[in-house]
Amino acid sequence: MLVWVFNFRATGSALKKKPPGRPLTITTPENVARVRASIQKSPRHSAVKHAAALGLSDRSVRRILHRDLHMHPYKIMITQALSERDFETCRAVCEDILQNIPAGNVLISSDEAHFHLSGIVNKQNYHYWAVENPQELHQRPLHSPYVTVWCAVSDFGV
Repeated sequence: MLVWVFNFRATGSALKKKPPGRPLTITTPENVARVRASIQKSPRHSAVKHAAALGLSDRSVRRILHRDLHMHPYKIMITQALSERDFETCRAVCEDILQNIPAGNVLISSDEAHFHLSGIVNKQNYHYWAVENPQELHQRPLHSPYVTVWCAVSDFGV
């Protein structure tokens, strides 16, 4: 109650004062236009790279992309071209594996990562900023030189 009385005496109104802090000036029409132009020029760059180029914080660029431009980062899948013979071979290998697993054996789950000598490490680096999913596929050579790191996990440990 005392706050209302104090506000009324000081300002002539019992309403709250403006919230403390700077007003938001990042989402100006000029900055929205700059971000739109930057994204149209290079939609594959990350929000951090766009922010650095525009002199804005990466959070501000993401806010403009989502709230003002209604864009989202779509992850591009790494694929290779498959022929009809590849599908038949894959199915045959899967059926052989299923037939050769004895009952009651321990399941071991494993994963691997390929570190390509050309600098490609993983698919987390591929994003495409767009209003709608572009359904774009990133294709690369099937047999580029790389180093593989492999790890397996089971109930025995790593």
